[in-house]
Amino acid sequence: LSHLLQVEDNIENLCLACTKLYEALDEGNMLGKRFKRRSVLLKTLYKLVDIDSDPLCLKLAKIILAMKVDGKNLLSVCKLAFRICRNEKNDYIIQNDRLLDCLLEVLRTEDLHKNNEAVLYCMGAIKLMSENAVLLNEMVNKGAIKMLLQLMKHINSIKENDTYFSDLGHLLVQLTATLRNLADLPPARRQLICNGAVSELSVALEQRMNDKDVCTYIVRIFSKLSSYNDFYAALADCSRCYVLFLALLNKHQKQQDLVIRIIFILGNLTEQNNQAREEFFKEKGSINTLITLFQTYHELDLNAQKWCHEREGEEKNHSKHPSEAEDVLIKLIRVLANLSIHPSVGAALAAARRVVELLVTVLEYKSVDDCKELVINAATTINNLSYYKVKSSAVQDKKLHIAEMLFKLLMSNNMDGVVEAVRVFGNLSQYHEICDFIIQKKIYKFMIALLDAKNKDVCFSACGVLLNLTVDKNNRALLMEEGGIGKLVDCLGDFGPADWQLACLICKTLWNYSENITSAASCFGEDTNKLLLLLTSLLDEELVLDYSLDGDLRDNHKLCWEREFKPVAEKLLARIQSHHSFIPTVTITPF
Repeated sequence: LSHLLQVEDNIENLCLACTKLYEALDEGNMLGKRFKRRSVLLKTLYKLVDIDSDPLCLKLAKIILAMKVDGKNLLSVCKLAFRICRNEKNDYIIQNDRLLDCLLEVLRTEDLHKNNEAVLYCMGAIKLMSENAVLLNEMVNKGAIKMLLQLMKHINSIKENDTYFSDLGHLLVQLTATLRNLADLPPARRQLICNGAVSELSVALEQRMNDKDVCTYIVRIFSKLSSYNDFYAALADCSRCYVLFLALLNKHQKQQDLVIRIIFILGNLTEQNNQAREEFFKEKGSINTLITLFQTYHELDLNAQKWCHEREGEEKNHSKHPSEAEDVLIKLIRVLANLSIHPSVGAALAAARRVVELLVTVLEYKSVDDCKELVINAATTINNLSYYKVKSSAVQDKKLHIAEMLFKLLMSNNMDGVVEAVRVFGNLSQYHEICDFIIQKKIYKFMIALLDAKNKDVCFSACGVLLNLTVDKNNRALLMEEGGIGKLVDCLGDFGPADWQLACLICKTLWNYSENITSAASCFGEDTNKLLLLLTSLLDEELVLDYSLDGDLRDNHKLCWEREFKPVAEKLLARIQSHHSFIPTVTITPF
């Protein structure tokens, strides 16, 4: 076969001869450095490398790598493998010729100090292979993730004052890019977690803070994996992750691709975990970093918006997708919204004047048509912060201005924006000035109209505003306008058994409204009998409690009925009965 390789000039025959040679060496246990005529064979193979044929070079590379070459020979064959893998047209032949096995073996066995350039080209070839779905799955099945993380651990052990440190940055770029591609596969994600990827990636991130490419790939890995609960938990447990992310944000403020992914990760970490919210907030300069980013990308967005208006004149042209600056702001505000759920953090943010000013600014210069998600996220965060009744609350200080901005949102044609505005009014309407504003602008009529929405969440928010309005006896007559009483009674019938909190809210509103009742008929009009029947039915435990629900859900359902709905409903029923001359008797049918 060796002789055939020297005299044959037909590419197909050469490829076939290479295949047979590899098989013969393998069967005869002559791969590696055990073959007596190894040097002669290698010289023959290296001469054939000059032939311009990727299929042949692939065969040659596989045999040369299997012969365990080192030094310059290893470097040249790794360069050859890299060149072959760069051509996407070669993916099919690479899949069928097991080059991956040989390259993984190089990573597993070669000395990083002696052969760092060869390992770099080898890793580059593997990275190119990872862009092919078939080869990517093959990597997972061959244990590539454990091997790559061991290589990363080795790289991480080399300190900054080492002469190899800088050169290994290029290797780390290829390695992390490969891991990012692998992170798309569920089996790979499990292996990443089991093999301590979070720890090694965090060390690499800390050591290579100045290398934007390495940082970007690692952040892309975290961004992808932070959406999954098991990896999210591992990342949340990494004590230094918040310090690292904040350092990166401060260092690469205007690198949008890096910033947006870090903010996305922080949004995922703070979405469901109160401990994560507190830990991030307690990190030195965390909120100031978010404020600085907010200001930076707000200015970029404002400038872009001005440029668009100048170029397009009066013509409106709303993009279907957020701009890069808008996208950062959307995800940054999501982090603030998540943080505000934590009681002490939320209270501190409500008092953070600059945070509130920036959120309000979004409502000032952006319409829901410009960027729906950005405006709604800003309104949601203001709603969360308006919940906290702290003395130094910036939300309270700006409540009238906020109400004016929300009124604009309320008048939009976007139902999601309308609902979010109503929610904020639900909290702000606890203040006398906001109630006056609601009456002055006739917003209460809008709230009454929303009771017809046949949407439980919409009705809950609208009813919250009406409840706060009826605390003041001077506002109670407003419920008679637009058929308000009838709509509240209808809501009670529609949603009562399914949502006892909403049912309780409706009863409290009707309780406030009827405080000075003299006659049930004059107070509730034609809805009196219907309300009586409803309350009687909803207070019948056997009739309204769903015992088909599973244990915890059933217990929670009953607890909410007993503690929230029943007390106020009984009082309201007693009040109406005591001022009603005729109580109808009917057969009550189940809801």
